[in-house]
Amino acid sequence: MSSRPDFQNPPIDFAAELNPDQLAAVTAPRGPALVLAGAGSGKTRTLTYRVAYLLEQGVRPWEILLLTFTNKAAKEMLERVEDLTGQPRSQFWGGTFHSIGQRVLRTHGPLVGVDRNFTILDAQDAESLFSQVVKEVDGAFIKDKDNPKARVIADALSYARNTRRPPEEIFRERLGWMKGGVDKLVKFADLYKDAKRKAGVCDYDDLLELWLEVLEKHPDIARDYSRKFKHILVDEFQDTNRLQSAIVEALAQEHQVMAVGDDAQCIYTWRGADYDNVMGFDERHPGATLHKIEINYRSTKPILDFANAVLDTRPSGMGFSKELRAVKHGHQKPYLVPCLDTTEQALFVVKRITALVRDEGRRPGEITVLYRAHYQAMELQMELTRAQIPFVITSGVRFFEQAHIRDFVAQLRFLHNPADTVAFTRVLALLPKVGPKKAETILEMGRKESASRNISLLGALLADKIVAKIPEEARDDYRDLILTLQDMEEGMHGPRREAPKPPVANAGARASSPAPSSSFFDDEDDLFSLAAREETPDTAPAAPAPAAHHVQKTPSEIVRIGIEGWYGDFLKHVYPNHQERREDLDSLIGFAAKYEDMNELLAQLVLLNSEASDKSAAPDEDTIRLTTIHQSKGLEFPVVFVIGCADELFPIKRAIEDGDVEEERRLFYVASTRAMEELYIVYPKLIVSGGPPRMTEVSRFVAALPPGVYETLHIGRMR
Repeated sequence: MSSRPDFQNPPIDFAAELNPDQLAAVTAPRGPALVLAGAGSGKTRTLTYRVAYLLEQGVRPWEILLLTFTNKAAKEMLERVEDLTGQPRSQFWGGTFHSIGQRVLRTHGPLVGVDRNFTILDAQDAESLFSQVVKEVDGAFIKDKDNPKARVIADALSYARNTRRPPEEIFRERLGWMKGGVDKLVKFADLYKDAKRKAGVCDYDDLLELWLEVLEKHPDIARDYSRKFKHILVDEFQDTNRLQSAIVEALAQEHQVMAVGDDAQCIYTWRGADYDNVMGFDERHPGATLHKIEINYRSTKPILDFANAVLDTRPSGMGFSKELRAVKHGHQKPYLVPCLDTTEQALFVVKRITALVRDEGRRPGEITVLYRAHYQAMELQMELTRAQIPFVITSGVRFFEQAHIRDFVAQLRFLHNPADTVAFTRVLALLPKVGPKKAETILEMGRKESASRNISLLGALLADKIVAKIPEEARDDYRDLILTLQDMEEGMHGPRREAPKPPVANAGARASSPAPSSSFFDDEDDLFSLAAREETPDTAPAAPAPAAHHVQKTPSEIVRIGIEGWYGDFLKHVYPNHQERREDLDSLIGFAAKYEDMNELLAQLVLLNSEASDKSAAPDEDTIRLTTIHQSKGLEFPVVFVIGCADELFPIKRAIEDGDVEEERRLFYVASTRAMEELYIVYPKLIVSGGPPRMTEVSRFVAALPPGVYETLHIGRMR
């Protein structure tokens, strides 16, 4: 065999194509290697040229295994390899862990009880099968409102499988609140496994679990694959979980693995990624070489100085040392922008975006706004809408279009207008076995009962003959829902008292005003001309007057009653990510605090929903992009705003309470390194979310930095 296959393309001058850091990794000898590719350092280029280099050295395409996290990443890399070398991409083993797993099981599945012709369940079908198993085992289980729904149990089971932890352990951690303990959940999990085998199907987790089972139970097959794949390349290694890491170990018996990633960008441990996979690589692969790729092609030096300083504040031993080095020129330091509150934060971002586009020639598509949690962009979405600035959200639907927000707003709508059949139908249809027709029937019965007995509609809806029409498994939820609505109605229609002033001056009047024209700011306004040398002292909001019994409550108080009532509990039983959804709802308390009248609040909510429905399906050069930091990983933008950079917002309160903020620090590093030319770190000093207005401090991640790596911008009052 010749040392080099016959390529259509001429040999590559690797030294001319790569920088020294990349070249060292690309040309590394066979053996275990950990490549730490810093943000913006050309990780994909390094992997692509590594494959090309191996081909140049005589390695055959099918002797290389490339494992990625998305099929798109594998396709792009192999397309680039084909362009570089002329070697057809079809000859490689490349793809996601799941796609390679199913390929192996098509051959060896019968060894672990799976037919070669198995079909793959998507997430929705898997949830449906799991739900069916639960109903067959215990038909009353899901009907009991004190038990979690099938999708919540299935999500916990998936996490257990991917982290290789006993399911009962995860069930106790996540679902220990359920009635009767978790033993029944373990039984559900076992029977779900049996049901899949009988049906000849596999879910996504099976593709990894069963692949590993083949390798562990049949050492001869593991040896065959280990000899077949002379080089194993793993992309985004910091995102691998224990199950994926175990597969790599079983395949790489000769330690022929090159793991490429960045410990500083490990931000998915909440969904199973194991930080120790990177940090303990050399223990599992003795003699492993370490390559650092630190030359950054994305950001200017001041931005990289800021990002490097973020990593320097990590506790000792919490990551590999690295220092990103800039290629691009630039002199502007990142800006730290303190704002009075979240409204002023939103106004600042809108004003600066306006100046960037109108005065400095930026395209909207060059600008992105990042945030730790979806609800933190609520007010910004409102201000962008009012300013008629087009934007798209790539981390999900717009805030007021989310299902749980619309569900809750429907409750407010019905209380305000009992004739709103659509709102009542939406809320009641959340209950099991209650569809739109049933909901309409219940409402009509309630209206007749109310008229005949001269009682309130909500009181009538609790009449025995109406409750009897509700499916048995939904009755407890139904009663709790109506009782919560009664509590909210009492607060909405009781004798009026003076409402406490909202924490933001004039916010209520401004929020209820019509949306302005596209000339949101006067042409002569300039952001930096408003910068003040001294910060204006903040005024703490006046404490709300003590509530008297049966008095009319503020919209904020009514919203709180609803969230702490039936719907807040409903979230926990229905949604695996109930904590994030609860945070979204809690943010409505602060939003409602800007309004003294429920009419104004509901009018604004309806207008925002109407305006938000007209949006682009995907970002383009004419739209501002809004997204969570998690969703921004791997992307880059000339101008980046990171909002909500205050303690309890970023790092989030849960991380602080759990005493584990290091992943939050890595997330802050990821946010900082998305910026190419301009970076704005923005935070409100007054927040209203899930509690009374309270003062906060700048994020501890910023407070720990040396002042020389950023410039503080003191803005004038922007209202």
